[in-house]
Amino acid sequence: MPASDMRYVYDFTEGGMKQKDLLGGKGANLAEMTRMGLPVPPGFTITTDACRHFLTEGAPPADLSDQVHAALRLLEQQAGRALGSESDPLLVSVRSGAKFSMPGMMDTVLDIGLNDTTVPAVAERTGDAHFAWDSYRRLIQMFAKTVLGVPGGLFEEALDRAVRDNGLTADVDLPVAALQELVAEYQGLVLRETGAEFPQDPDRQLMMAILAVFESWNTDRARLYRRQERIPHDLGTAVNVQMMVFGNLGEDSGTGVAFTRDPATGASGVYGDYLADAQGEDVVSGIRNTLPLAALGELDPAAYQQLLSIMSQLEEHYRDLCDIEFTIQEGVLWMLQTRIGKRTAAAAFRIAVHLVDEGLIDMDEAMRRVTGQQLSQLMFPQFDLTQGAAVLTTGMGASPGAATGVIVFDSETAVARAAGGEESILVRRETNPDDLPGMVAAAGILTSRGGKTSHAAVVARGMGKTAVCGAEELDIDYDAGTVTLAGGEVLREGDTISIDGASGKVYAGRLPVAPSAVVKYFDGGIDAAYDHADAPTRDLVSAVDRIMRHADEVRRLGVRANADTAEDADRARRMGAGGIGLCRTEHMFLGERKHLVEQLILAESVAEREAAFAELLPLQRKDFIRILERMDGLPVTIRLLDPPLHEFLPDLTELSVRVAVAEQRGESQQNDLRLLAAVRRHHEANPMLGLRGVRLGLVLPGLFALQVRAIAEAACFRQRLGGDPRAEIMIPLVGSVQELELVIDEAAGVLRSVAESHGCSLQFPIGTMIELPRAALTAGQIAEAAEFFSFGTNDLTQTTWGFSRDDVEANFFSAYLERGVFGVSPFESIDEAGVGRLVRLAADEGRAVRPTLGLGVCGEHGGDPDSVGFFDRAGLDYVSCSPFRVPVARLAAGRSALPDSSDADTR
Repeated sequence: MPASDMRYVYDFTEGGMKQKDLLGGKGANLAEMTRMGLPVPPGFTITTDACRHFLTEGAPPADLSDQVHAALRLLEQQAGRALGSESDPLLVSVRSGAKFSMPGMMDTVLDIGLNDTTVPAVAERTGDAHFAWDSYRRLIQMFAKTVLGVPGGLFEEALDRAVRDNGLTADVDLPVAALQELVAEYQGLVLRETGAEFPQDPDRQLMMAILAVFESWNTDRARLYRRQERIPHDLGTAVNVQMMVFGNLGEDSGTGVAFTRDPATGASGVYGDYLADAQGEDVVSGIRNTLPLAALGELDPAAYQQLLSIMSQLEEHYRDLCDIEFTIQEGVLWMLQTRIGKRTAAAAFRIAVHLVDEGLIDMDEAMRRVTGQQLSQLMFPQFDLTQGAAVLTTGMGASPGAATGVIVFDSETAVARAAGGEESILVRRETNPDDLPGMVAAAGILTSRGGKTSHAAVVARGMGKTAVCGAEELDIDYDAGTVTLAGGEVLREGDTISIDGASGKVYAGRLPVAPSAVVKYFDGGIDAAYDHADAPTRDLVSAVDRIMRHADEVRRLGVRANADTAEDADRARRMGAGGIGLCRTEHMFLGERKHLVEQLILAESVAEREAAFAELLPLQRKDFIRILERMDGLPVTIRLLDPPLHEFLPDLTELSVRVAVAEQRGESQQNDLRLLAAVRRHHEANPMLGLRGVRLGLVLPGLFALQVRAIAEAACFRQRLGGDPRAEIMIPLVGSVQELELVIDEAAGVLRSVAESHGCSLQFPIGTMIELPRAALTAGQIAEAAEFFSFGTNDLTQTTWGFSRDDVEANFFSAYLERGVFGVSPFESIDEAGVGRLVRLAADEGRAVRPTLGLGVCGEHGGDPDSVGFFDRAGLDYVSCSPFRVPVARLAAGRSALPDSSDADTR
């Protein structure tokens, strides 16, 4: 469709909640509430298409202004007022609204339409000159900061000065004359800072505000939030233009935020905040401490009952927790927004299962409503309070978790502390969107103002960050860098505190932590988790148990664990692993056994080499016996030695110094000299691409044969005891089928020899890791020899991108993330377009040659929920990850098995 024919503006009477891509979340839900017949102030939505055009072309679509003014004329008819009218002016708000909720990250402008001419008309119509001039003051301040780029602090200073000069303590008490003087001062600030008068034309105000909201999509805070939440940068935001309704018209007016369930715990009930005689930003900013929503029942029973009825209607309609913004104007209730509410991890699991029990959703949908990231959060440790702890103060538990760190008072310091590896607690009176970098960097957030619906609470819950809000006893002095407690005790920047985001308690010092109830459940079963647990904890554990059972019932993809010791294998099995997908044998050569590897490397004859092998064999055999015992009946994929030899030898510089010192002292150094010669001989400029993996097995005769023999003898031992050992032998770093064939020939000979001499059956599959691009590209050839592939996605990512992970993550990944080269680190989540394409190609070509070819993945990506979904779609048989991540992978595999039909926004 030509740009001139595109439709960019939709009235609220059009569209619905399924059109979030076009109308944004806010616009789609406003349209949906309008369709439901709820009391929504009329308005219209400018689409995300218009925003993307603006961001791409640097200018709005040519006919956007015409479409906006056509929609405005309809709005004026619906409202019975006209923008800019000198007798009965219409005032409108301009708000952002992206597909995914980004609370506070983009811009809003209220009271568009006020100017020197219309403000007296508003005063006359409402009979409240204070309201009219205060609204004008708010418009100039918000418009100047948001649209014109004037520093907001200039207006805040002027407002504080006016309050002081009038002998007052709050701006709501300023007399009309003082507000008129303040408006004049604000207009002077605009002229001084921009060189132009504050715009008096309401139509111009409107278009300037719309474009400012478009531009706010790419502010630093918005981009940071999207990176944090993995929201694509190319979506753009819609803009909603809506008739203003006012909660600051007296005691019969007010504004609030409500949740249909507790977003912190998931419990049913009435939750939210309310402020009489206030506008919406007064609630969410946390500037004023709010009343609980239930207080509205006493202040305005009729509006309260109507609100409860609408809340119930919305939750049943959306089949989920709803977050609602509303305003009461002179006793009349208006719905300003609804959306699927952000919630804590615990609330997500509880709510999902409760909705099943209430018949609103089924277990498939319940599983869609929770994420692997949320399950990970539930497995984090909690404070161990059994030894007692000094409570400094108590606020409102806004986002659960246990966080400890040093006190910092600003975002910049939190970021700097994090860069230095130090955890901090960001302590603020209230937070605002500019604090986002510090909120991301800090371990937790503590505010003295605001409630569960404040900016700090909503953003923290969305990020899974621990937060305590509304700790009113705290007197925070930014200039002095102190926090004064109710009893007079003073805490300073750098002091350590601990905050509990569930109870709202703030403790002195660093507290010990204990395993969470969910970890106890995975480790010891539901009875172990129930032991000494309170009712909410039991409810949570029960919800996790029901969802995990369902995930295991529906998933196709297997989940194994990376485990190198018997203890790791024990935990992996308790966590629900279906075997071991990666047992790294190099760890068995370290510690006290390292000297045996040195002997092997220093061996100058076959006899010396065989002597070293003879000492290593029983040690390796014992290790494998223990692991196979713990995983009896389940597959255990054992990777033969992979690292380069330098990891088993002393550092070249340190050894050279040691030899030089000994030589100077005249001490004997024969062994060190031999070792130094070996270190120099094996020194490599790039050892990770040098003599390692299969290359080492081919160059160092007998090494892989030793390991295969140890595995075989361990399996025979387990068989004689009635066990069911299921070892799988994996060759690392194969780049050509010829390498693999040589090792397989050697290994097969060892297996035959051990089977014959011990009288046991050793039908173990032998396969390879696919961790080099060449291996992926020649997978068809390699599959002729290999019985299974295991994708080593850590190395495959390094070799595909040409990255040295240890170097690049510290040197330039942050810049790549900032500039949009990555949406997320390719080491954290699989690069589907590049590395993922190699995985698909190797899987397809391998199975074309050998249809029974086993396929798995054993890199860190095996525990990343997004990557697990990709591996499932690619047709792999299993993923393997650390034992602690096994439950996350099980849940992700279950979610991946479901058809993509959810209407839930799990972000």
